Amino acid sequence: MLLGLSEALPSLVEAKFKAAKASSSLLFSPTELAIIRTSTGIPFQLRYCPTLAKKPTPKQADATPKQKIDPFDNPPSALHIVDIPTSIPTHLLVLNKFPIIASHFILATKSNKNQTHVLEQDDLEATYACLKAWQEGPGDKQKRLFAFFNSGEHSGASQPHRHLQFLPLESMRDNEAASGWDLLIDLILSNRKAQAKDTPPGMLQHPDVPFTHFARLFDSEPSGSQLLSIYNELYSSAKEFVDKFIAANPEQLALHPLNGGDLPISYNLAMTTTGMVLLPRRNEGTMLRRDDGTDIGFVALNGTTLGGTMMVKHQEEWDLLRKKPEMLDSILAAIGIPREASWSRSRV
Repeated sequence: MLLGLSEALPSLVEAKFKAAKASSSLLFSPTELAIIRTSTGIPFQLRYCPTLAKKPTPKQADATPKQKIDPFDNPPSALHIVDIPTSIPTHLLVLNKFPIIASHFILATKSNKNQTHVLEQDDLEATYACLKAWQEGPGDKQKRLFAFFNSGEHSGASQPHRHLQFLPLESMRDNEAASGWDLLIDLILSNRKAQAKDTPPGMLQHPDVPFTHFARLFDSEPSGSQLLSIYNELYSSAKEFVDKFIAANPEQLALHPLNGGDLPISYNLAMTTTGMVLLPRRNEGTMLRRDDGTDIGFVALNGTTLGGTMMVKHQEEWDLLRKKPEMLDSILAAIGIPREASWSRSRV
């Protein structure tokens, strides 16, 4: 897909972000950053953002208490970046109204398609086109985007109108504390060590990541049909694995009702120009607890997990995870599907 933009995508987004921030059309929340690691050494950004604990709820003058505002239906001009492709638009680009990463922007369908339905070829084409356009932007310093998608009640999804999201890698590295951190999707796609046991042929699964995931490298610049084929292949493998897990552990997870095209599983998808990764989900997050067993707070994760980043909103959560980074393993294991070996053994 050719976007047909009048100027480079990074310039377009960055200018819009600066203007929207200056006019308070968006509420940018700075974060404190620390790098914590799994027991196998996988680095994760831990961001602390107390202001989001008090994030305001968008209101509309004529909205009843039960109405939900669709932020992607005729978004305000201060946040609306551009419709794409400019010739016959199928999608729009809009800034995230409550970002914690600078220039966080969103690709949404022009018509209100469902977040819980299967992604279509033009969704994937538009996503890849944005990823590529960002890298081809002006300047000597190479820029990159991380794209992610949340689908289903366990995925961290917050809006029912179909949308994918983009985080600029340069903004994710906006702090000296980010030294030594890499995108998780990059670690998965670049892993040349032995793959996790039972990895489907042609796919990648990093053995050191605490949840089951399915990944594919792009051989070259993929066509729209190739993107769709890879997505379908990853989703099918994830669905098959979830079915096996539910058969062995029916008390831990159930398929979603199939209402009008809704998919039966929750999942996160991530993409760069290098490849695609899909993470089947069984929980939106997990409860952090003190040593005496009392609750501290519920930590929710979305598709940024595949970027190797997570966020907390409360001081005690921030302090605990920096003090006990080994808790990251159990958090990641709880949101995804465990390796088959771990639950196969329990049946013997």
